[in-house]
Amino acid sequence: MAASMSLLWGVGSTPCWRVMITLEEKQLQGYKSKLLSYDKEELQSPEVLKINPRAQLPTFKHGDNIVNESCGACLYLENQFKLQGTKLIPDSTEEQALMYQRMMEGANLTEIIHRVVYFQWFFLNEEERHDSALKRFREALVTELKLWERYLEEVAEGSYLAGAFSLADVVVFTNIAYAFRFGLSFERYPILTKYYNLLKDRPSIKATWPPRWTDSPNGYEALKDI
Repeated sequence: MAASMSLLWGVGSTPCWRVMITLEEKQLQGYKSKLLSYDKEELQSPEVLKINPRAQLPTFKHGDNIVNESCGACLYLENQFKLQGTKLIPDSTEEQALMYQRMMEGANLTEIIHRVVYFQWFFLNEEERHDSALKRFREALVTELKLWERYLEEVAEGSYLAGAFSLADVVVFTNIAYAFRFGLSFERYPILTKYYNLLKDRPSIKATWPPRWTDSPNGYEALKDI
């Protein structure tokens, strides 16, 4: 079953990570996995372009079926293997609605975090970092993070985003982990910190933890002042 699947991925990519966590949760270990380098521009290789003409990661294939958008791949895997592994879409319509809403909001969170991180990487001059565009990005990220803390306050303490562990958590956790990796303050965001600690040792997450993060545990500082 898993042998007919292949995943091309990149280290530190939250979209790639969410697909990998889903594969673990659905007990689909043994798929063909290939790590590609962003620095070496391997995304432009014929191997990638044949599957994903946008030259993006992840690229996921199951038999002849190709699903390259990460949320789509997660939904595909859950629907194809409903009776296997962890149920990642709740049964009740109320929890389903909440799960889908948080899942899609989590996908948007990826872009907001990356906007701040990459702006600061590309504009290293201190004067440029205080450009009005960066200020707007940072303010938007603060607003977004506080919103997620409110969402977590609305569920039972120590709980997941939509009842049991679901695809909402698969998508959102990878973003929260990425933010902390890039210097987000644990003290300044205690509710997000509790959520992070709730999930970071989950077997599917530990099994797919980005290898570069393990090799260099200190992380970065791009979000330390957020």
